[in-house]
Amino acid sequence: ILAGQHADYLNHALMAYQRGAKGAPASANVRKNAVMGAFATQLSKQDIDNVSTWLSTLPGPLKVAP
Repeated sequence: ILAGQHADYLNHALMAYQRGAKGAPASANVRKNAVMGAFATQLSKQDIDNVSTWLSTLPGPLKVAP
């Protein structure tokens, strides 16, 4: 579930997929997934910020109503 997820979590996850795609050693800060890694490596830091912010504004089961 991405809609309504916290922007900082999404930002961290996308950066972890980038590190995983670049062959960084496995750790808590690396995620290895062929599909997400291929997607994330195409994103600049600004793109990651924009995508994370946008996804966090979408309604979803993780969103808390004000």
